[in-house]
Amino acid sequence: MSILLLDGSLKIDIAYEKSESAFEDNIRVSIIEDCPDEERLFRAEETNIFITSDQACELAKRLTTAAQCSIQN
Repeated sequence: MSILLLDGSLKIDIAYEKSESAFEDNIRVSIIEDCPDEERLFRAEETNIFITSDQACELAKRLTTAAQCSIQN
């Protein structure tokens, strides 16, 4: 699943990596930037971060809480 941000120049892809199932941090968060180098938030076009299922759940919980606060205001 991908999420496009910043007018489509930033793509976030999140997936369970079955090939990494032996490791606790087997959820991949890819951040892909399609913009000129001087506009990049990250050094590389693509950055991969691997997180645990607990971290993924906590991230989802905090995003949901922030979204609910935003909707209420």
